[in-house]
Amino acid sequence: MSGRVGIVFGSLTAAEGVAGGAALAEELGFGEVWFSEDCFFTGGLSGVTQLLAATREVPAGLGLASVVTRHPALLAMELAGLARMYPGRLRATVGLGNGHWLEQMGLLPGRPLTAVTETFDVLRDLLAGRSVDRRTATHEFHQIQLNDPPEVPPELWIGAVNERALRAAGRVADGVLLSVLAGPAYVSWAAAEVAGGATGAPPPITAYALAAVDDDPAVAREQVREAVGFFLQAETQSALVSRSKYGDEVRARIAGLEPGEELFVEDDWIDEFAVAGDPATVADRLRNLLDAGADSLGLWLFPPARLEDQLRRVASDVLPLLPDRRTA
Repeated sequence: MSGRVGIVFGSLTAAEGVAGGAALAEELGFGEVWFSEDCFFTGGLSGVTQLLAATREVPAGLGLASVVTRHPALLAMELAGLARMYPGRLRATVGLGNGHWLEQMGLLPGRPLTAVTETFDVLRDLLAGRSVDRRTATHEFHQIQLNDPPEVPPELWIGAVNERALRAAGRVADGVLLSVLAGPAYVSWAAAEVAGGATGAPPPITAYALAAVDDDPAVAREQVREAVGFFLQAETQSALVSRSKYGDEVRARIAGLEPGEELFVEDDWIDEFAVAGDPATVADRLRNLLDAGADSLGLWLFPPARLEDQLRRVASDVLPLLPDRRTA
C-alpha cells in the first residue's frame, strides 16, 4: 500500500519550491505526485511541468484543469508537448473547477456536466491526432488538428464530486480524481457510483486528503483545522458533505454563521474529513481510505511551511506501517 500514497503540490507550495519537493517525494518512496491548480496561485501546467522535470519515474498528475478556463484546443497543445517529452508519465485531469472562481471570471457554464464531458471527448480526439470539427455547449472547433500529437497520449482523468459526474467519469475516463474532504464513507459511495457508470472494469480512483502528522494528535489536528473549515464552506452543498454522518450538523452550523463569523471546526469533523494525528493514526486512516475504494491517495501536507519535514516524517514513520504492496 505504501506505493499507493502520493503527494499533492499547488497552492500550498511556492512555485520555487515545487521541483525540490517533488524530487524529494520520489526519493522518499511516494508513489505519485500531483499538482492542484487553485485560482489564483501557481498555474497548473507550469506546475505539472516542474513535477515531470524534477522526477524520473513516478506518474505526475495535473489535477485539475477547468474545461472553461482554457480552450480545449490550446490545452491539448500543451498536454501533447508534455506527453511527447515525458511519455507514459502524465495524467491530465479535467473538470469544472471551483464555481466561485469561475463566477469571478464570468465563466460559469449553464450546463456544467455537459461542458466537462464534451470537452473531455474533444481532448481525447485531438490528443489521438484526429481532426475536430464541431460545436459544443461551451466551445467551437473548425477543422482543428494537432500537428504534433503524442505517440503515447496522456491518461485523461476526470475530477468529479457528485453522482452524475462520477458515473460519467466511470464511463469514459482513464481515472477519477476525488477532492479533499473525501472521507471513507464518501469514497465508498463514490467508488460505487464510478463502477456503476463503467461499462467494463472501473477506472482507478485517486482521492486527495488534507494531512498532517505529529506525535501530539491535537497539534496535527490544529495544522489542518483552517483548511478543513475552508473546504467545508466551499463544498457545503456537495456530496462530500452530504454523504458524511456530520453533513447535517456541518450545514446547520454554516447556515447559522453571521457575516464575517469564522466557522468553528470540531475535532470529530477533522477526523472525518482529513488525515491528521500521530503516525499510527495517520496510517490507519490512510488504510481506511484505500480499503473504502481509493486506488491511491494524494496528500496535501500541513503546515506548508514545513513541507520537507512532513514529507520525511510521513515517509519514515507512516509509510512503513502500510503493507508494501505497490499497485499505483
